[in-house]
Amino acid sequence: MMVPELFNPDVRPFLEWLKERGFSRIEFLSKGTTSLVFRAHLGGKEVVVKLARPDSPRKNSSREAEIIRAIEPFRVTPPLIEHGTFNGLDYIVRGFAEGREILKARLKRRHFFEIAMKTATLDRLGLDHGQMQGGKHIIVGETVWIIDFEKANWRKPNNLTSAMSMIFVGKNAVSERVYDDFNLDEGFREEMRDVLREYKRTGRLSSVLDVLSRL
Repeated sequence: MMVPELFNPDVRPFLEWLKERGFSRIEFLSKGTTSLVFRAHLGGKEVVVKLARPDSPRKNSSREAEIIRAIEPFRVTPPLIEHGTFNGLDYIVRGFAEGREILKARLKRRHFFEIAMKTATLDRLGLDHGQMQGGKHIIVGETVWIIDFEKANWRKPNNLTSAMSMIFVGKNAVSERVYDDFNLDEGFREEMRDVLREYKRTGRLSSVLDVLSRL
């Protein structure tokens, strides 16, 4: 945990406070634009703790917590465990998403269907994640999780088309690996592009699932 921010006088007391409350094996994971992210154990379960960076001008943890609570019944993202403030800094504790970022994961056929279903669920709820196409926020393991809703909002959604475009339409590290692993050709790319256009017009998921079923 040799990260300069961890020696900030606002951060070290927070980590000690977590330990006093039963959090153990606290491990620094990453530094985001607005938060520091830790992995820890609590009550026998792995959790993620996001603490607002002291130097961040944006305060959006409350909105992210509200969004996670709202979509929790649909099992799109791990559940919210706690949200609060420590010395003026917002924090969130949520369940840990077991798996690897889609950028690094080997995808199986069932994963594509799960990504399609979960992103379509967000679309139908009217929630746009806002960062789906980057790939870092889709976690693939025994199940698929979508994480980090700090830029999400209740606006015209573009979740399924962003995710499927990243995996099958665009040319990037994820799509190149998928096309190699599943022996796909340009005909599949065009077919997926067509059904995504239809989905954007009609919201019909069945055509997307039909194309995926031919993998």
